[in-house]
Amino acid sequence: MTVSLTVNGTRHTSPAAPDTPLLYVLRNDVGINSAKYGCGAAHCGACTVLLDGQPIRSCVYPASAAADGRITTLEGLGDPQRLHVLQRAFIEEQAAQCGYCIAGMIMSAKGLLDRNPQPDEAQIRDAMAGNLCRCGTHTRIVRAIQRAARELA
Repeated sequence: MTVSLTVNGTRHTSPAAPDTPLLYVLRNDVGINSAKYGCGAAHCGACTVLLDGQPIRSCVYPASAAADGRITTLEGLGDPQRLHVLQRAFIEEQAAQCGYCIAGMIMSAKGLLDRNPQPDEAQIRDAMAGNLCRCGTHTRIVRAIQRAARELA
């Protein structure tokens, strides 16, 4: 069997079985490096990508369930020459330490700002509660999201 997916605007076909987690297809067949395997149980958020603008945990989401949608990963937001406002804010606020969780954090933040362009701190913390950072940069992450919201206003 094969699975066809639209990732960052480009159609990809994978030989993966339909129930293969989307994360595996993204990393192994599409070549996406930003989404990370963290817990494998949708608890940590390191694997977060957007499906039709909504954050999903790709480690437990079947690839076939994403076949008709638009998948966006960190690579689809911007590149080193043209960073997305969230990528720039995370850098400016020094929100990344080890960097393992940051792609998932940014994708969850993107989903939040698309739904609510001017969230207050409580709304940011609530939206980001499912993304874990063992380095403890949560305060900087909140500031980065607040900065991005201000810049997008």
